[in-house]
Amino acid sequence: MIQLAAPWMLLAFAVPLLARLLPPRPAPGLAMILPDGIRGAGVRGAGPDGRRGQVLLMIVWGLLALALAGPQRLDLVEDRSASGRDILIALDMSGSMATPDFALDGQTTTRLAAVKRVAESFIEARRGDRMGLVVFADRAYVAAPLTHDLPAVTRALHEAEIGISGRSTNISEGLGLALKRMLAGDAESQVIVLLSDGRDTADLVDAAEVGKLAAEREVRIHSVALGPDDLETRPAARDAVDVATLRAIADASGGQTFRVRSTRDLQAMAEALDRLEPNPSSRPPVAVARALWPGPAAAALLLLGVVLWRRLA
Repeated sequence: MIQLAAPWMLLAFAVPLLARLLPPRPAPGLAMILPDGIRGAGVRGAGPDGRRGQVLLMIVWGLLALALAGPQRLDLVEDRSASGRDILIALDMSGSMATPDFALDGQTTTRLAAVKRVAESFIEARRGDRMGLVVFADRAYVAAPLTHDLPAVTRALHEAEIGISGRSTNISEGLGLALKRMLAGDAESQVIVLLSDGRDTADLVDAAEVGKLAAEREVRIHSVALGPDDLETRPAARDAVDVATLRAIADASGGQTFRVRSTRDLQAMAEALDRLEPNPSSRPPVAVARALWPGPAAAALLLLGVVLWRRLA
């Protein structure tokens, strides 16, 4: 789409025409009367060559008026501006994440493989957000700091392996490190996605206090309780997830809790997060103006050079 930034400047094209319509003013003083032949040869602009020069000057003026009007082409491009949102994924990497009780592409796979598949798609779609990754088991560490380099976060997630930081479920340390990283930032919106399939082995999580601290600093915590069994329905089950604690953390911080038992639940959780934390990739395209005025301006200068060359020749 092509438009003019200042279309009223096209009125300048009529200035020479209006000047020709004005009545001539007599020259002050005396005038020399010459024969027509001598006068025609001496006055610039007379004759066919002179008229062509005047036409060229009118074209030059018109091109300059067009350049001043600011022709520009509007291109619709994807809005990749920063959203002002930080999202940090705190991922449980305990030994139970290797349990093969999820289905992926028609085959049985581990909980971690299913989480990686869905989380990678979620991260790659968040252009405009800063994303980061904290993994925890016995200990917690930052696998990927908060960054706009989403492929780097995806790569860190893909390379995360069970056993690097132990095999138990220390939610206390994982959530504490994630919250510490968030509080060190100054983003307008700060979100932690806490994903665990077990109970806190350190038994140091005070859900109300953690959620309250996060809420005071305007950090939302969305918790994901992963696995077929939980302490509420099957307290004696091995590796049962502590849904109550995860829910208390999310509720106190103003976040949501997601109960995930299958790959379908994982995908639904990712879609729900997109609704809770609007995806920058879904923003409408932005119109970017590309200036076209150098074209007519350059043509005007070129024609003006031709006129001057003809006058001096």
